[in-house]
Amino acid sequence: MDNETIACCQLSRVFGYNPTAGRKLIEAVGSALDVFRLKQNDLQQLLGVSPPQGLDRQGFEASKKELEDLSRKGCTYLGITSEVYPELLKECDDPPIGLYMKCSSPPEEVFRERPTVAVVGTRDLSHYGLEWTRKITAALCSTKNTPVIVSGLALGADITAHKTALECGASTIAVMATGIDDVYPRMHGYDADSIAAAPGSALISDYPPGTGPVANNFLRRNRIIAGLSQATILTESRVKGGGMMTANLAWTYNRDVFVLPGKIDDLRSGGCNKLIAEKKAEIILTPEDMMIKMGLIGPRRKGLMVPDPEKIYSGSMPPDQVALLSAIFKLIRINRGISKQDLCRASGMSIGEINSYTSLMEADGLIYTDLLGNCSVRDKLE
Repeated sequence: MDNETIACCQLSRVFGYNPTAGRKLIEAVGSALDVFRLKQNDLQQLLGVSPPQGLDRQGFEASKKELEDLSRKGCTYLGITSEVYPELLKECDDPPIGLYMKCSSPPEEVFRERPTVAVVGTRDLSHYGLEWTRKITAALCSTKNTPVIVSGLALGADITAHKTALECGASTIAVMATGIDDVYPRMHGYDADSIAAAPGSALISDYPPGTGPVANNFLRRNRIIAGLSQATILTESRVKGGGMMTANLAWTYNRDVFVLPGKIDDLRSGGCNKLIAEKKAEIILTPEDMMIKMGLIGPRRKGLMVPDPEKIYSGSMPPDQVALLSAIFKLIRINRGISKQDLCRASGMSIGEINSYTSLMEADGLIYTDLLGNCSVRDKLE
């Protein structure tokens, strides 16, 4: 383990539940390792409060020993400052500072450029949900451009998606709500080992070893599932459930969401039907139709191709303006429904500049604004 990776690991232990603070600290000093070279007074000045415990040599050495022990058990660690860290996850507003991994392939193979699709749902799948979770996952794995199937190793939809992917010879990533040294539920221990051994697949977690399956940990786990995936498929979920949370998070990240419709009096389909009614998700009529919309087969839906403002406006306006416009577009893309006031605060621009740039992008069909003036990237580009 190099020192930068060890530093990321210790920062994650210190700022695990507030990764944004840790990431800003890294950005302020240039690297994770540089944080541990700072004096306590400098840390306090940067943080605005007394530095938390662990931002010292003792904490660094503790993480070094932890990672050395994990390495002997076939685990590794990937820090946010690594070039291999997944770009999709880094785009989110609260990505973890690092990921513990257990896999037979190197991280650059697990996170190489290829489609990623999350398949999630309720733990108490109906026969209908079980059948269609298998069908949908198998259909995804049958395409020439086979995506990585991402899920959470839970009972029901999650484990069905993982098993189906492995049976089809596809890669799958299981995001855990425990430390990388544990498996929850325990009955999925064999499946977890199979995932870790499969080429291009991995078990991942941002929780340190020894972390048990505490209820609050699952929300953080769901954010990673949604953040890692270009699209999220919800096969069955009650109105309140983990799969529903993952789908809503994917929508806020401006990722595509697909749901399997169900009977209106079936509680296990209540969440899916609600997302359809709220226009947050596209209905799955057939696996083929879904994959066409994802661009995995047949004509690619333009809405799945993220426009590049730099290419669109290059040559028609000065480069510095193109750069500013591109920065605004990225803020809107990763913060669906962001207000113009928040755009001002995030970009440092005046409201007049924001209005000018958003009006231009809205006229060209890149974004739209709602009745309150909040901005979102268009789901479909003509």
